[in-house]
Order: sequence, then structure tokens, then C-alpha cells
Amino acid sequence: MSRARVVLAGAWELVVGEDWRAAVGVVLALSLTALLADAGIAAWWVMPLAVAGLLSLSVWRTARAAARPRE
Repeated sequence: MSRARVVLAGAWELVVGEDWRAAVGVVLALSLTALLADAGIAAWWVMPLAVAGLLSLSVWRTARAAARPRE
């Protein structure tokens, strides 16, 4: 496997492999930031809110999964 392919596969696993929902949320937040900035609206607040929300959801899902009884 070429080095470029290995690097791309590693980056994909890092970004998407851990929590694909968080990766989608970041892409959506960046898109919203770009749209607002392009429209001339201050968009500095989008990413902090997105990070706080996505982190909260990720921790909640992990805690919920850890609380389930194991078979």
C-alpha cells in the first residue's frame, strides 16, 4: 500500500472511525459557519456551540452504553 493511501486511511479512521456522528456534526457546523459568513453574518459562535453540543452527545452516548448490563 502506498504511503499516501496509508496516510489517508489513517486520517479517515481518526476522523470518522471513532464517532461518525461527531464527524458529520463537525462538517455540518463548518458548512453553517461558511454559509453565515458568506451572507455577512457573524458566525464565530457556531463552532463553540457545535463543539459543546457534539461533545455532550458523545459523552451521553458513551455513558449510556457503559451503563447497559453486559450479557
